[in-house]
Formats: sequence, C-alpha cells, structure tokens
Amino acid sequence: MTAITTSSLPPAAAGGDVLVLAARAADGAPALLTTDAALDLASELGVLAELLPSLGFTGATDALVRVPAAALGRGGSRVHAPTLLVVGTGDASDTAALRRAAGRAARDLAGTGHAVFALPADTAEELAAVAEGALEGAYAWSRRVPEAPTPLARVTVLTPLAPAPRTLLHRNPEDPSAPVIERARILAEAVAAARDLVNDPPARLTPVAFADHARREADGVGRGQGRLDFEVYDERRLADEGFGAIAGVGQGAVHPPRLVRLEWTPKLSKARRRAAAHVALVGKGITFDSGGLSLKPPASMPAMKSDMAGAATVLSATLAAARLGLPVRVTAWLALAENLPGGAAQRPGDIVTMFDGTTVEVTNTDAEGRLVMADALAAAVAEEPDVVLDVATLTGAQIVALGERTAGVMGQERDAVVAAAARAGEDFWPMPLPEHLRANLDSPFADLRNAAVGNRAGGMLVAGLFLSRFVGDTPWAHLDIAGPAYNEKAAWGLTPQGGTGFGVPTLLTFLEERAAVAQAAAD
Repeated sequence: MTAITTSSLPPAAAGGDVLVLAARAADGAPALLTTDAALDLASELGVLAELLPSLGFTGATDALVRVPAAALGRGGSRVHAPTLLVVGTGDASDTAALRRAAGRAARDLAGTGHAVFALPADTAEELAAVAEGALEGAYAWSRRVPEAPTPLARVTVLTPLAPAPRTLLHRNPEDPSAPVIERARILAEAVAAARDLVNDPPARLTPVAFADHARREADGVGRGQGRLDFEVYDERRLADEGFGAIAGVGQGAVHPPRLVRLEWTPKLSKARRRAAAHVALVGKGITFDSGGLSLKPPASMPAMKSDMAGAATVLSATLAAARLGLPVRVTAWLALAENLPGGAAQRPGDIVTMFDGTTVEVTNTDAEGRLVMADALAAAVAEEPDVVLDVATLTGAQIVALGERTAGVMGQERDAVVAAAARAGEDFWPMPLPEHLRANLDSPFADLRNAAVGNRAGGMLVAGLFLSRFVGDTPWAHLDIAGPAYNEKAAWGLTPQGGTGFGVPTLLTFLEERAAVAQAAAD
C-alpha cells in the first residue's frame, strides 16, 4: 500500500520527486489551484500559470502536463522537486474534482518514489478528498504480472492542518490531520481489497475460496474496539435451513455455494449500546455467471467474473467499519455461488422455495442474482435490523438506463444513499419502483416468478420490485452497481481498468452517518 503523510512545510522543504498541482479550466488560461501551505512559491507558480497555455494545457478534466522545474527559470531551484505535474479539474474545484484529480495524478505516477501533492487541502474535507484520491489512484492488482509498473510508493499531502515541525522550545500540537489520513488509508485499503477480489480469475475465486478469504480477513482485524463474528453456511446447511434459491443457483456447479454472515459489534457503554443503529448489508457474490442454462452470449462472458462485486463491496465496507471502530452494529451477508450449466443445473420452469417460504418460478436462469439476494435479504431482515441495504451487479438494464459510471438505487432509503454517495464522491441516481410493473412477476404456478418473459421494459426496476418482496417493512435500499463495478474501458480519474471498488466509499459513509445519528440521540 502506498505510504502517506501530511506536512505543513512549504513545498521547497518537502522535497519529493514530483510536485503535483491542480488547475481549473477558465477563460483565457487555466487557473492553478493549490493549498495555503504552498504560498511561499507564489512567484514560481505565477510563472507556471503563464507557461501552461503555451504547452497546450487547458485544465480539462483528467488532462496532465509535466513541466521541468528548470522551465520556471531561476525560481525553479526553489521547488526542489525536479518535475511539476499539473492535472486538470475541468470547470469544477469541489472535493469531487479534487479527489478525481489526485487519483488521476497518482495513476500517472506509477513507478515514482515520492510525490508531494500541493492540491487544495486547507479543510478536513479537502484533505480527505486529496488523500483518498491519491491512495485509490495509486492502485495495482496485487497479483499483477512482474513487468507491470509498481504503484506510486509515497505521498505527502501539503496542508496547514498538519502540525508545525517540532522545535527545541515547542512540542508538536495534536495533529488534526491524523484521523483524516487514517480514515483515508483504511478506506483506500478497503477499495483496493474489493478491486483485488473482482480482478481475481473465477477459477481461483470460487464460492468456497471467497468464504475462506472472508474468514482470513475477519481474523486479521483487531478486536480492541469491538467483536467481529464470522459464520458460513455450507451447501448442506443451506438446504437444511431452507435457502432454496442459493442452493438452486449453485447446484449446476462443481464448486458448491456458500452463505457468509459477518457481524461487527462495537464495544460500547450500556446506554450507547441500546441506542446503536443496526445496519444489515447484503452482497451478491456470483463468482462466475455464465447465465446457467439460459446461457449468455460469448461476448458477455469475460467480465462475468465481476458478478461478485456486490459481495466484495459489502465485505470490504464491513471490515473498514470494524477497523475504524464505528459505533454501529453491522451484519453483512454474502450470497456466494457459481451459475453454470451443468447436468444438475437449475432449469427454466423449476420452482424454488425461499428462506421465508415464498415460492418462485424460475423463468430465466440468468436472473439468478435476485434469487440469491432474496434468500439473503429474507435472512437479514429476520434479525430485525434498523435498515438493510443490498448491493449487486444485478441487471444489464441498469447499464442501459444509466450508463457505465452511474449506479441506480431504489427503495425507501434511496435518498439517504444518494446523499452518502455525494459526500463519498460516487454517483448514484434515485430510481422508482412503479407499482404497475409488479404484474411482470405474476406466476400461475408460484407466488411470483424471477423474471418477466419476453418483456425487457424496466428491467432494473422489475428486479428491484422482486427484491422488495423479501424485505417486509424494514427500511431498505437496493443498489444496482452493474455498470460502475467493473471498468472494461480505459482508466479514468482514480478508476483503474477492471474492478473499481465502487460502492465501498458510499457504504462506509452511510454507516458513519447512521452511527453519528444514533450516538447523538444517546448523548
């Protein structure tokens, strides 16, 4: 993991191999954006600002230009870093733009030893955006080929929030930047862990292997601030306890299905424990989705190793909550299976009985995600949480409706999720659950069917309506991340090719806000 520190020293004293700056597109010439900690280089940065238009740099989003410090004339020697890297933010300068710009710069700096980021970081929110962006941008798959460049090794973020250097007469005050950086580090590690899981080949990350990985990760979390409990349902227990959907989806594969339950319980006083919120998170973990007997076309297959991104997101966010010691109880459910067309595979026309007793006619075996999620949702709400969120790469219709970078969210809690996503720098769009579409799920043979036959209209919404059947009165939101979870195109901003870790920042922010509201009520 890339090392990160903060400094209130001026850039001339911070050193580094590269000094990173940002610039916003503006009329005439791009406008440099920097931190108050870089004011000692005001004259040098003025020379740089005059130079940028002649280099063809406009400040457009994700645009980059490298400038040798020597190009600044005699003042260039005061920069100390041999190179300046300027990244464009487009016409925005908010925290979302800063996060993306820091990530874009960090991606470009793969193979670099030490970069000093002098982007605006004068508030805790700005500092968090720059630190998160830099750390998430400095990602490489942990099993990358040896020839691949190593990520940026070290980041220093210039900010006046960092304590002044220690002197013989004055000790350092408390460091207000420390908790911001610690959260950024834990969040970036969680995002990287989710990306790694999504990028793993499906022959390696089977349901059993995923469950074993989750157990190892849970065992590695310190227990000082609470308790982290782990439980796994194997194929026999799934059948015995009525998880007909998870068992049915996985019955055609050599590798059997699993259901993982992970619970974070913070260590709190009795009063705070009574007031603590209980949030259930459910993640879709189809480790490979061929479509089953309703086989997908070959062109759609390679990316289907990413169909477990919801489970990876839920696991990573829950572990991050535990590492941060958040005062909120979290139960995470990972519904893990392979959807393959073996001789024992589920058939169109089969009827399965769900955990809550609902019967479902399987009309399309490629609509398997909603089946495993419904089983896990029914188990989650049986424990009476205050709110439940489910996260899934559920429908291709989500990509058709919202594109590859925007996720859809449905249910009573959708506005709270959208608000958390905005603060986390992710893009969720609120979607309806129209009552008239429920008729698409009517079946003459069971309580409902899993997919509309011959009708593609509103596919994302119909899937959400199916899941809503299994949450009862529990406040709920369904997060369909099919597009943003896996990037098959060129990298952009802080987002690499392959697994993106999308959703982890939003879930962690949502948990923090629920914890804050509940604990404020207890005070």
